[in-house]
Parts: sequence; structure tokens; C-alpha cells
Amino acid sequence: MGDFHLPSCPHLSMTMIDISNNAITCQMLSDMSSIFPNLVDLNTSGNAIYGSLSYNLRNLSHLETLDLSNNNLHGLIPPMSSVSTIQSLLLGNNSLSGSIPSNFFNLWDIKHVDISNNNFIGKIPSQMTNCTLLVELSMYNNHFVGPIPSELAQLENLTYLDLSQNNLSGCVPSFESYSASFIHLSNNKLSCLSKNMFRHTSSLVTLDLSNNDIISGFHDLIHDLHYTGLNILLLKGNRFKGNIPKQLCRLTNLTILDLSYNSFVGEIPRCLGKMSFENKDPEILRDRFNGLIHDDVDDYLYYIGQFGKEKANFTSKKRPETYTTSILIYMSGINLSHNKLNGSIPYELGNLTRIKSLNLSNNYFTGKIPTTISNLVQVESLDLSFNMLSGRIPPQLSGLTSLEVFSVAHNNLSGATPEWKGQFSTFDESSYEGNQFLCGQPLPKSCNPSGQAPATLPNGLNNDGDNDSWVDMYVFRVSFVVAYTSILLVIPTVLYINPY
Repeated sequence: MGDFHLPSCPHLSMTMIDISNNAITCQMLSDMSSIFPNLVDLNTSGNAIYGSLSYNLRNLSHLETLDLSNNNLHGLIPPMSSVSTIQSLLLGNNSLSGSIPSNFFNLWDIKHVDISNNNFIGKIPSQMTNCTLLVELSMYNNHFVGPIPSELAQLENLTYLDLSQNNLSGCVPSFESYSASFIHLSNNKLSCLSKNMFRHTSSLVTLDLSNNDIISGFHDLIHDLHYTGLNILLLKGNRFKGNIPKQLCRLTNLTILDLSYNSFVGEIPRCLGKMSFENKDPEILRDRFNGLIHDDVDDYLYYIGQFGKEKANFTSKKRPETYTTSILIYMSGINLSHNKLNGSIPYELGNLTRIKSLNLSNNYFTGKIPTTISNLVQVESLDLSFNMLSGRIPPQLSGLTSLEVFSVAHNNLSGATPEWKGQFSTFDESSYEGNQFLCGQPLPKSCNPSGQAPATLPNGLNNDGDNDSWVDMYVFRVSFVVAYTSILLVIPTVLYINPY
């Protein structure tokens, strides 16, 4: 921890400086251009450098990489158009503010821009047609307003786009780019979808539109996504209505699907159970997350970006999780909770033997829990709570050895809970609460209150006075015989006395 002292005289031969991930706390950027005028790469990330971005930075006419991320910088972004050679501009995780200069994107060679986690305001500049080489643009967690520029969606090399956690409004533009692979637009105020959002040749991996105000266009979106090879679709927290179309089942590469907190109605398409929800080649997906694309023709991996920070926010095990690359390539799940879906749970969902999380809670499902659910041998989280399910909980569920979170609370289930062994011995009463006719561990209501095997009377009844069900049946039968005999005796007597 401490200062970083620059040399007193210029070093013309110095082209690269990397002092990242230290505890430097000084203000050092103002003299950088005069001391190292021929810098090509400057990396001061992961320190506590403070102060504003010096206008002298634009004098670094040979600069290609400028990484000032994860510091305590504040103030405005100076004009960067004079730094025509810059390819990577990384300013994320600071306290920079103000609006983005209109000529900010007039950088012909720029490939990577990260200004996320700052305090920028205003609109995103639309003058970006010159950024034909732009591969990555991260601007999440700022205060940008207005629409997403359509020019942005037309950049043919743009692969990674993250504009989430802003105040953007209007329609999601049509992405005409062939290479758009990762699109994160969550937590904004977007209200509609454009027509023909994706071309058939798009190589989309992740689409995150969760927590917006989008009302319609779901069916058209699913149609456009048919040929993209999409892996992750996150539409949580919008205002989509209507049925879930069967065309969703054409997205055969899906591993994570989140349609929760919408207003979908009708039944779950049975074809959903015929999808694999399994990433069959995690290594290839990891390469794509890390900016590497596999060329099947030449059998060659080529590098398209340095992002390597793909993430997905998905609720599993009753808590929201942010899955990153190392886990995301193995994760699979379906979340249809908090909708208005009805009908029975399709038994075909039992075919999803590789799925890790299934959440159907807070809907209007009726009927029994399919016994095929016991085939989900890799499921770690199973939530069927707050529905209108009835009947018995399939005892076969006790064989799910990977289950960590389980809930069938607040339904109309009856009978005994699954055998209290294995993973099911770790679930407490809250997993079953709100089902008054359930009994057995861990509930306080026993299925055999006496705690012992019932003795047998000559008529097959239990003589244990505490077993109310058997005693009630015995009393009922005796009372019925007495009443029936009395009627047979009383009626002839009355007719004999008064035949009229």
C-alpha cells in the first residue's frame, strides 16, 4: 500500500506498464503521457488509484490497451477520439460520472469497451457506425436512459453486449448482427420486442431480458430463436401473457429456461419433457464463454474477445444465484413459477433426467404428482409448492439422492410423506406445511398415532381405544344394525295399530 512514484525523466522506449492488483493509493495518471509517451499497454487495474481521468491521456497516440478498472477514479471521460489506435478501453468499477461524449465511439480500431459499474447518465450515443470492429460492450449498472440505439444492434462483429441494470426504455432492437452471442438487457424498463429480432444465421448463446416491462411478442421471439442454437433464455419478471407455445420445444440446445413471474396461462407443453436440457459438450461452451470460437471446417480455435465473464442469474434452491462460466456450463434448469399455469404436471417431465433444478411453484396445477418425477436422478432442487395438487406424494421420490431442496407445501396432498431416509431425512416440516391430510415424518401428525401394531378383534377391528378410525367404524356398524332392526319392528307395529 502506498504511492507509485513515476520517473523524473521520460522513458521513450517503455511500451508496456502493468501494475495491476496492488494496493497503490496515489494519483498518478496526469503525468503518464509525458513520462511514457510511447506506451502501448497500460494496466493499473485492481488498485485504489484516485482522481480524475487526465486529458493528457489523449496524448498517448500509440496506446492500444488502457485498463483502469477497479479503482477509485471519478469525474468525466475526456475526449478519446485522438487516441485512434486504442483497441481496449476498460474503465469498469470506478466512480466515473457524467454523460458519454457523442464522439466516444469514433474509434476505428476499438474492440473492447467496459464502463460498467459507474455513475454515467444520459443516453447511449448512437454515433457508432465507425466501430465496425467492436466485439464487446459492457455498460451495465449505470444510469443510462432512453432507447437502445438501433445502430448498436447492427454492428456485425458485436459478440458480447451487456446493458443490464440501467433505465433504458422503448423496444429491444432487431439484432441484425451475425455474431451476437451474449445479450444481457435485464433490469431496465424495456416495453416491447422488435419484429425479426434475430436472423437464422445468428449464433446466440445467452439472451437475458428479465425484469423489464415487456408485454407481447413472446411467440414471435420464440420463432426467431429457432435456428440460433440458444442455450440460456431468461425472461423472468416481465408481463408476458397467453400460452407457452409448443414451438419452444424447437430450441433443442436450451439448458436454462426461466419464464417465472409472468402471466402465462394454460398447460405446460408436453414436448418440453422431450428436450434434453443438458449441455452435451461443456468444453465447447466454455470456449465460447471465454471468447473462443471453434471453426468446424478448419478445426481451429480463433480468439474473438477477452470477456470470459459470462453469467446468468437463475433462482435455484429457493435463492437467486449468479452462475458464472465454471458452473454455468454444467447447470440446467426450468423455472415456470409465479404464473397462472394450470392442468396437470406432464408425466413427460420425468424424461429430464439430467436437469438440476425444476420449479413449478405458485401456479394452479391440479391432479397428482407424476411418479415419473422420481426419474430426475440429478435434480438438486424440486419445488412444487403453492399449487392445487392432490393425492399421495409418490414414495419413489425418496430415491432422489441428489436432492438438496424439496417443497410440496401448500397443496391438497394426503397420505404418508416419503420414507424418511437419505436426502429426505434432511427436509423439515416446512417442505410439507399447508397440506392438512399429510402425515408421517417430519410432520407432527403420525400416520399411526398409537405407535404400535393394532390388535385384531374377531370382526377384524382394532381394540385400541386410541385408534379413533377403527372405533368409529365399529360403532357405526353396530348403530346401523340396531337402527335397521328397530325400523323393521316399528313399521309393522304402527300399521297393525292404525292400518289407515
